[in-house]
Amino acid sequence: MGRIPEEIVAQVIDRCDIVEVIASYIPLKRMGCNFKALCPFHHEKTPSFVVTPEKQIFHCFGCGVGGNIVNFVMRQERLEFPEAIRMLAQKVNVTIPSDEAPHALHVTNIRQAILRINGLAVNFFHKTLLADQSAAAKGAREYLKKRAIELDIVRRFQLGFAPNSWDALLTHLRQEGISLGLMEKAGLIVARENGSGYYDRFRNRIIFPIFDTRAHCRAFGARAMVEGEGAKYINSPETILYTKGHHLYGFHLAKQAIADEDGVVMVEGYVDCLTAHQANIQNVVASLGTALTVEQIRLLRRYTPRLVMLFDMDPAGEAAMMRSLDTLIEEGMEVRVAMLEEGEDPDSFVHRYGANKLRERIQAAKTIFDYKLDVLTRRHDSDTVDGKAKIAAAMLPTIYRFGNELVKAEYIKQLARALDVTQETLIREYKKVRQTLPSSSLLKIQEGLPAHGAGLRGQAVERGLLKLMMEEGDFIPKVKQELHPSDFQDTSIRVAIAKIFEFFQDGKRIDTVSLISSFKDAAIQEMLSGIVAEAEVVGDREKMYQDCINRIKHNQLKIRRQGFVQQIREAEAAGNSSRVSELTQQFNRFVKT
Repeated sequence: MGRIPEEIVAQVIDRCDIVEVIASYIPLKRMGCNFKALCPFHHEKTPSFVVTPEKQIFHCFGCGVGGNIVNFVMRQERLEFPEAIRMLAQKVNVTIPSDEAPHALHVTNIRQAILRINGLAVNFFHKTLLADQSAAAKGAREYLKKRAIELDIVRRFQLGFAPNSWDALLTHLRQEGISLGLMEKAGLIVARENGSGYYDRFRNRIIFPIFDTRAHCRAFGARAMVEGEGAKYINSPETILYTKGHHLYGFHLAKQAIADEDGVVMVEGYVDCLTAHQANIQNVVASLGTALTVEQIRLLRRYTPRLVMLFDMDPAGEAAMMRSLDTLIEEGMEVRVAMLEEGEDPDSFVHRYGANKLRERIQAAKTIFDYKLDVLTRRHDSDTVDGKAKIAAAMLPTIYRFGNELVKAEYIKQLARALDVTQETLIREYKKVRQTLPSSSLLKIQEGLPAHGAGLRGQAVERGLLKLMMEEGDFIPKVKQELHPSDFQDTSIRVAIAKIFEFFQDGKRIDTVSLISSFKDAAIQEMLSGIVAEAEVVGDREKMYQDCINRIKHNQLKIRRQGFVQQIREAEAAGNSSRVSELTQQFNRFVKT
């Protein structure tokens, strides 16, 4: 892939609106001139992620991540710099010169090519379901009708049907000029074991496209219409675009309702999600598996910390919820569990009792504590010593994971009442929990703590001077005359200062976005975005400038003086009297200057 010219990169960044792009991933709330949100890159309960439109940068004051729009897309989409620029260029209609022919797009940008292929597959499956007159397609429409899935939902979720053929999709994609290699990379075809060719992965099945937050199809789920014809569900394999456990079914359609209602309902299956939306319960998504993953939880948490779990009332659904609960607590989610009759799932419940009854069950959802205690008391006899011990052993680690000490104390009190034991007994057992938890759980406690150490005051002075230079270009030639980059002790600041001097010398534009774009080092990008995101310097800037210069020069003298002292001590320890005399003379001359 050829190098993208600097002027094209600058053009792409200039045309992008950082607020518009970031808002397509996470909900932003205006706070004065800026926008705030819960950081998508680390767990937090109070928003510390700030987008500054004027400077076209973002910065999280919690985890330190920051930069310009390209840095955000790189992190969010896990792209390299050229890929992120090409993706943004498409969004703002900037043409990037290429040294490759158009037909080789799949070589230079596999991700974009697979997104296109998936889009073609979505359209093919969807049109087949709606319009194909084959007996198999008619059977698919009849199947959905029996499941009471309405046409509006079929269209909204872009449901499809894979024809009862070995190569229907393969043939269609070949006609669109797609290579077999790319189809295989997209997970849509499978190589025959005898090496004689390929066949469609999905055949004679209802297709459920899996979209990302921006409504790009990443993968597919496929359901058999007749029991016993292979696995009930098959799914796309992991690809360059799709990692199992990183997405949620229906999220692209539910995210606005989730943000508006400040709450989300999680179901297990595709059809459960469809039925809920059809019943006008719009803040519902499906987990695409059994237990929730950390990535799925963090995706939800960008929009709301409030989650209601609505899984099937069978052993598998119960087990999935039990496995998810502790992770949900560790990730700071406020979780409740809605209960249905045994043997019911959300789909069957709505058709039997109606949408209003389902809403009532969601409203009446139990706390995590009450749900888990109910499950455990059904499994173990709480009237026996052994049963009490097993229930306590399962409940106490869950209680331990809550961040609020008052909540912990109240739950220990409730557990003591439920087991008919003293709180003191439970507290003794509770204190043993720390040794039984995985180290990863304990490490979370220390995440986000600020680093402490010598030199922070000097670093603050250097940051202050750098901020003055970034806010007011007139300070740049003055600093260049007074100081050299080597006079700065902080490595990242030293490198940034050197780059600013280089830009100034070359007559280049010096602004936040172009400065951040000139670095590949994430630490420097985050340092710069953090400085810019801080409140603007107020007061007498000239005085602040002079104070910073004087302080840095003073620190330099102090460091040089300490260097002399250290060298003299080392020479004395080595018994080198001539070296001691030479260094002492140099030190005396230095002190007099």
